[in-house]
Amino acid sequence: MPRASLNLNFSERIVINASQLAWVGALAPRVWHKQFERELPGRGRSTSLVRCQTNAFFEKHTHPMGEEVLVLDGVYADEHGEYPAGTYLRYPPGSTHKPYSETGCILFVKVDHFQEGDDQRVVIREDELNWTRHECGCAMATLHSYGEEHTALVKWSEGQCPPVHSRQGGEEILILEGDLADENGTYPSRTWIRYPHLSEHNFVSKEGALVFIKNCHLPSGG
Repeated sequence: MPRASLNLNFSERIVINASQLAWVGALAPRVWHKQFERELPGRGRSTSLVRCQTNAFFEKHTHPMGEEVLVLDGVYADEHGEYPAGTYLRYPPGSTHKPYSETGCILFVKVDHFQEGDDQRVVIREDELNWTRHECGCAMATLHSYGEEHTALVKWSEGQCPPVHSRQGGEEILILEGDLADENGTYPSRTWIRYPHLSEHNFVSKEGALVFIKNCHLPSGG
């Protein structure tokens, strides 16, 4: 039988254009997903896009190693409140919640990947982002940092090309708007890329881009 895991060899560079994947029914009613990486079906480490139809809901549940959510479209909610598009959330390891969406939403979700001791609950709405301009010309809004790990939104201007760089612990991106390119190709919106530990790359954008970036968080090998 084939292994249940998906794209968990962290020594490999992975590129997935989500528009080329079909939505697959998830375990919760009226919920669909496109999976980028997965440890086991329905549990363990995973990264995916999740689409909730109107009146979708999840049973009350716990993620042993936390859950990270970026609301891409629509309105996502739980027992603590509603979160419109552009909201970033972190549910700490061991926390329990019961999410739902009355009007429907699309989410970028990472499950069970928090470092030990990273137990901060985070809710940042789009109008609360703090954008800063960097020397490379891009604008960055930090979402979360713990140890060496850093998570942010980054805006690239048209034609912008920061210096070649490498990351201890790799780098992971999701293109939210526009396009992005590196030495290997050009990638449209909703493309997910995972660069392995110490790989070198540089980015350029023809049209400008808004990108979710997480770095220095991957194991050093497969």
